[in-house]
Amino acid sequence: MTKRVVTFGEIMLRLSTPGYLRFGQARQYDATFGGGEANVAVSLANFGLDARFVSRFPDNDIARACLRELHSYGVDTAGSITGGERLGIYFLETGAVARPSKVVYDRAHSAISEIEPGMIDWEKALAGADWFHWTGITPALSQGAADACLEAIRTAGRMGITVSCDLNYRKNLWKYGKTAGEVMPALVEGCDIILGNEEDADKVFGIRPEGFDAAKTGGEIEQERFRSVGEQLMARFPKAKKVAITLRGSINANHNTWGGVLWNGQKLYQSRRYDITHIVDRVGGGDSFMGGLIYGLLTFGGDDGRALEFAAAASCLKHTVFGDFNQVSVAEVEKLMKGDASGRVSR
Repeated sequence: MTKRVVTFGEIMLRLSTPGYLRFGQARQYDATFGGGEANVAVSLANFGLDARFVSRFPDNDIARACLRELHSYGVDTAGSITGGERLGIYFLETGAVARPSKVVYDRAHSAISEIEPGMIDWEKALAGADWFHWTGITPALSQGAADACLEAIRTAGRMGITVSCDLNYRKNLWKYGKTAGEVMPALVEGCDIILGNEEDADKVFGIRPEGFDAAKTGGEIEQERFRSVGEQLMARFPKAKKVAITLRGSINANHNTWGGVLWNGQKLYQSRRYDITHIVDRVGGGDSFMGGLIYGLLTFGGDDGRALEFAAAASCLKHTVFGDFNQVSVAEVEKLMKGDASGRVSR
C-alpha cells in the first residue's frame, strides 16, 4: 500500500526576476508557486507517494490557480480550508557569483497567518497518514499558526503517525512578539525526525558544533563536527530518533558544495559531497532534501545511510531545476546516486 505523507504550511505566489536581473532592472516577473511544506509534498508525489498538503486558502482566482498547480503534480489538498483575503507573495532576485540572492516577503495578513486552532479537523486531515511534516516557517507566521501547528503535531502523535520537522529558521518572519526559542521547543518535542541546516539549531536552540562558522566555510565543511549537534538535539528532545543536517559550503552564489549527515543515536552517516558548479535555482534545496529523506526512510527498510544518500542526491538535482519544486523522478535520483553525473543526453 502506498505510504501517505501529510504536510502543513503556507504556499505563496513566487515572483522572480528573469535570469539574473536585479529588482530595479526587472520589468516583468516569472510567476510560480512555492513554500517549504508544499515543496516537500510535490517531491513526494513525484516519487510516487500519496502526498497531501494542508493549508488555508483565500477564495480567489490566484488561490485556485495555486491549487490547480498542486493538483497537476498529484498533490492532494483534502483537509485544507477556505478563508482569509490573500495568498502570500515572495519576490526573488537570483544572485550571481559574489552577489547573493535576495528575497522580499509580502505575506502579512495572508490567509494562513490568520488561521486559528480548531479551524482544521486534524483527525480527518491526517486520516490514513503514515507521516506528518511541518517546518519552523509556519509557527513564525503568527500565534494562531503556531497553535494550529502544535494542534496538528499532538493529533499526529496520538494517532501514532511519525512526525518530522525542518527547523527552517527565518529571522525576518518572527514579528508577532514571540521568538523562535520561546515557541519552537513545545513543537519540536513532539517530533520523531528533526532536520536543519548548519545554522538552524544554533539560531533556534543555541546548539552548535564547536568552532564552526558557516560564513567562513569556503566550500569545505567537516561533516564529523555535526555529530555533537545530533547528540545535543536528541538529548533535549528525547522523542527524536534521527537528526539530519544539510551542509552547504558556499564558494559563491553559483558554486556550492552540498551534502548532509544523519545521526540516529548510534551512528553518524555522512553523504557524498556534491560539487554544484552552475546552480540554476537553490531555493527549495532543503525542502528537496527533506522530501528525499522522508521517501528514503519510508521506502528503504531502515537503511539510514541509503536514505541519506537519496536525500542528498535528490537535493543536488534540485539545484538544476527552476522554481521551488523539485521536478525529478526516483530513477533520476538513483542514477546520480550510482555516480552518473555526466549530464549526457538520454535517448
